[in-house]
Amino acid sequence: MRKGHVFVCGACGQQASQWAGRCAGCGAWGEIAERRPDRRGSAGRSGAVVPLVDPDAAEPPRLSTGLPDLDRVLGGGLVPGSVLLLAGPPGIGKSTLLLQWLAAMADVGHRGLLVSGEESRAQVASRARRIGVSVNAVSFAPGRDLHAVIAAARAERPTVLAVDSIQTLRDPEATTQPGGVAQVRGCVDALVELAKTEDVTVVVSGHVTKDGDLAGPRALEHAVDVVLTFEGDPRSGLRIVSGGKNRFGAEGETAWFEMGPAGLAPIDPAALLCSGERHPGAAVALPLAGRRALAVEVQALVGGGDGPSRRQVTGLDLRRFQQVAAVLERSIGLPLGRSELFGAVAGGIRVDDPAGDLAVAAALASAATGLAPPEAAAFVGEIALTGQVRPAAAMEQRVAAARAAGCTTLFGPERAGPLDGLRVVTVGHVSEALGWALSPAGTVGGRRAS
Repeated sequence: MRKGHVFVCGACGQQASQWAGRCAGCGAWGEIAERRPDRRGSAGRSGAVVPLVDPDAAEPPRLSTGLPDLDRVLGGGLVPGSVLLLAGPPGIGKSTLLLQWLAAMADVGHRGLLVSGEESRAQVASRARRIGVSVNAVSFAPGRDLHAVIAAARAERPTVLAVDSIQTLRDPEATTQPGGVAQVRGCVDALVELAKTEDVTVVVSGHVTKDGDLAGPRALEHAVDVVLTFEGDPRSGLRIVSGGKNRFGAEGETAWFEMGPAGLAPIDPAALLCSGERHPGAAVALPLAGRRALAVEVQALVGGGDGPSRRQVTGLDLRRFQQVAAVLERSIGLPLGRSELFGAVAGGIRVDDPAGDLAVAAALASAATGLAPPEAAAFVGEIALTGQVRPAAAMEQRVAAARAAGCTTLFGPERAGPLDGLRVVTVGHVSEALGWALSPAGTVGGRRAS
């Protein structure tokens, strides 16, 4: 290799010390080419050294999105000059959310520019009329050519620029395929420069793969300021915006919407995720969603099988589900080893909180015995391999969620928060929490309820 020259893969951007027919990074054939790095401007230039903290500087201002739940997820609103990524599977409703987002910001006085490489102006306008949003202050431009998009943004100078989607945007000067890693990285880098130099907030949508990774793969998260995940169950209409990476606020906050003929409408998940009715095989869990807790219904089905036993879940972690089932068989003698076990969470959401173990155990025990859990009861606690119920964090939020769902009894490892009107059953072992399933008379494992 000649001095000062490098070999770069045009598909993924990986550098190599010598030419090869196939890239070792992405496996693409015929994409590696020799390039001379551009070192102009690097010699004799030094960055200015300034104090880390400016005592006269104020906190960055926030712009309301016009959607209060979305403002909460963002930590108080949008920061001018920031770049946000809205990631979700195709068809989940990202284009609808962006359109309603810009329309809501227009209602509070912030101009928006929507550039779309997936839909024409007529298609976007048709959706706007169908969902009944006012888009008088929302401008539109085609969104396939990177340079045209940047030129339109500099000329229009909107408060918010929405790009739908980053996979359809391409740089004509690049030789790589649109939607590939190199194209995505180059386009995002140009949009970041636009946001920082023009003080324009940029929101880009990106598709995710079947494994939940950003198509690219994950080539965008490090470059943006905020990552929002848009997911849900298309069959139920439930949609959830979750805050991941956030340089300007707390992570893990969620906003809940329901997709209908009029677009996305904010909802209170308490009434949607917990029916409050007693049924064998169903128990109420209190998982955390950001800084608040939710009351969700965990369901289980236990069936006999002649062949190998199956374990299938929807919305639950399969490994934890199998672990809880094994603990129940060993600790309280439930015959689950040869049974077919199925678990699900109502509403199409996913519960990853380990404190949901006790609710999963209650649902499995209820399904195996045919006895419904106590009326208006909720369960919270992580189950160890020994069967011990471990304490859970943020019990005050969980207690509040239980009250909001109409629960009057809480099975858990410890007390927390004000307990007016809430009967708490303190348990240390899973057998104590499932006494109602083991003894039809309804005793609670010999423990006294407070």
